Amino acid sequence: MESHFLAYLYRLRYIERWSLMRNVHKENVAEHSFHVSLLTHALCTIANVVYGRRLPTEQIVTAALFHDTTEVFTGDIPTPVKHHNPDILRNFREIEQHAAKRLVNMVPPELQHVYGPLIEGKNTDAEHARYIKGADLLDAYLKCASELSAGNREFAVAQKQIEQSIEKLDMPEIRYFLQHLAPSFEKTLDELNEPAP
Repeated sequence: MESHFLAYLYRLRYIERWSLMRNVHKENVAEHSFHVSLLTHALCTIANVVYGRRLPTEQIVTAALFHDTTEVFTGDIPTPVKHHNPDILRNFREIEQHAAKRLVNMVPPELQHVYGPLIEGKNTDAEHARYIKGADLLDAYLKCASELSAGNREFAVAQKQIEQSIEKLDMPEIRYFLQHLAPSFEKTLDELNEPAP
């Protein structure tokens, strides 16, 4: 039987993010998913190497890769809309669950035990989910920094709100990332190519 599962996931490249704001650089959900996976890997690596944790990095990164797959049906609902009031958020979570079930039903039956939990967010414990959430917020923070560096003040308030959300997570791995890795994201290619002092 033909399965449209991966063909749908490839369509995440058509779902634009930050739709309520003027963007210097457009971003789609496929790019975002890759970036969040990359950042999740970095946070888990920092946790394990710098802070002596024993996180299953590959498992958490795989969950991160699938964290927004339902948006192939729902689109990317802007945060101010989703969180406008508890009723909207509750209804949106219900829509996400329906979208997840629809996507899981596209997976060939013999593969559903692998992809079902990833799409539905099951088997991701709260601690592991924090690393994905942290990476998700970091990606938004880096997007804001990039837009602000390009002179787009549209993202100034969003960056402050995201900084507050990051502080609430209180993760030393994120503080390490912001101190050692994030500053480079605001540099131009010429600045990145300059020899180290």
